[in-house]
Amino acid sequence: MKTYPIWKWSIIFIVLILAIIFSLPTFLNQTDSENWYLNKKINLGLDLQGGSYLLLEVKSEVLISEQLDNLNDIVRQFSREENIRIQNIITNRDEIIFEYFNKNKLEKIKTQINSQFRNLIINIQENILSIRINETFKESIQESAIKQSLEIVRRRIDESGTKEPLIQRSGKNRILLQLPGIKNPERIKDLIGKTAKLTFHIVDEDIKSLSENRAPFGRMIISDLIDNNIKYLVEKKSRVGGENLVDAKASFDQTEGHAVTFRFDTTGAQKFGKTTSDNIGKRLAVILDGYVITAPVIRSAITGGTGVITGDFSSQEASDLAVLLRAGALPAPLDIIEERSVGAGLGADSISAGKIASITGLILVCIFMILFYGPFGIIANISLIANLFLIVSLLSLIGATLTLPGIAGIVLTIGMAVDANVLIFERLKEELKKGSKNLVAIKEGFSKAIATILDANITTLIAAFLLFVFGSGPIKGFSITLSLGVLSSMFTAIMLTNFLVYFWLSFNKNKVLKL
Repeated sequence: MKTYPIWKWSIIFIVLILAIIFSLPTFLNQTDSENWYLNKKINLGLDLQGGSYLLLEVKSEVLISEQLDNLNDIVRQFSREENIRIQNIITNRDEIIFEYFNKNKLEKIKTQINSQFRNLIINIQENILSIRINETFKESIQESAIKQSLEIVRRRIDESGTKEPLIQRSGKNRILLQLPGIKNPERIKDLIGKTAKLTFHIVDEDIKSLSENRAPFGRMIISDLIDNNIKYLVEKKSRVGGENLVDAKASFDQTEGHAVTFRFDTTGAQKFGKTTSDNIGKRLAVILDGYVITAPVIRSAITGGTGVITGDFSSQEASDLAVLLRAGALPAPLDIIEERSVGAGLGADSISAGKIASITGLILVCIFMILFYGPFGIIANISLIANLFLIVSLLSLIGATLTLPGIAGIVLTIGMAVDANVLIFERLKEELKKGSKNLVAIKEGFSKAIATILDANITTLIAAFLLFVFGSGPIKGFSITLSLGVLSSMFTAIMLTNFLVYFWLSFNKNKVLKL
């Protein structure tokens, strides 16, 4: 051992100590700890821990409808400017048809629309003007909606504190959610189900129009969030929107109770400041998803870019609203089209089965190695146990989520981990048959086996990498555990087994090696 490099055994001891240290939080299984070290553990996936499975569908047709509504307002405005009367308006799925009293100046209106909008198919037939959104534009709207929705759902889930969720696209316009360990799935559904479109509108105090339930052009009637019988007549065009929000936090107001404090970016602050300074004495309606949350009177100009949303909120409702506003508004509503719950009992059965498989595989491999290689089999078994600690510690450090395929990867690694040792020991046998001395046989056996070990393990790593790149959630979990298992087995075989063999040899210099 005097000739064994200090740097080699120093690295081995440091790695093994760190592996044991970072494996302990997983084995201790502390829950909801605020300690950084105790939180560095392997998280259990949906199939092991239980939780919720949700499949969401993005209603991108709402965006098409909004585009048509926008076109409707613009065409009506152009028609008023040209003093052309519209007789009837028909809105279909992706088309809007205007029927005029006469066909004068329709070509001019068509030119004005084309100057502002692309991707529209506009036709004129007698006194009828039809506008259709073409397929390319529809597909781009749908693609943009699903990508934006995916990102916002991810933000909302992360803000809610859910650990290791699986959030991914499924098909053309769907989002798959797997939420391990969710104790309150209804709250999560409320969080991801709300569009959270926030806008600020000036209230019109035209009591006559409100009493007749008739909104003049440029106005709309909105119900109160708490009491649907309370109506507000507001400007259709918002003065500032939630897209300009940069932060929102739950707070407590001494007079109003629980509230949400928000802050605008530079553009939003300028718009909000101008709106409040130009409309002192008027009411400003805060509209969330088509309902008025609050409509306070503007007492003075608010130029600091901050404000407070008050209402009849509970502490949880204020906190959830702040989460929604911070994450941003969904471009389109989400429908929950499939929901499943995985019970913790099923997860416990899976964990138990995984433990039995792992322990059984470990015991059988250990027995096999001792029967075939004697004392060197014991060395291989020590390396195998160290390999398991390395895998657990690496998975803990990266905060990996362990699923059933992941357990399968670990069980497979147990079998693969001894392959390198078998290669080394077989090379040792060949050197001993040639009549080489113990020290020479060990050196030659390790040096000649390394090339084969690297070749076999690198090809496995390439396969695992491809599984990770092209696979879905469970396949990725399998590829991660397999990759870490291969890397740790290479370390234990090339470094740890080598050290233990030399350590054994230092006490048995004159003993004949028998494998």
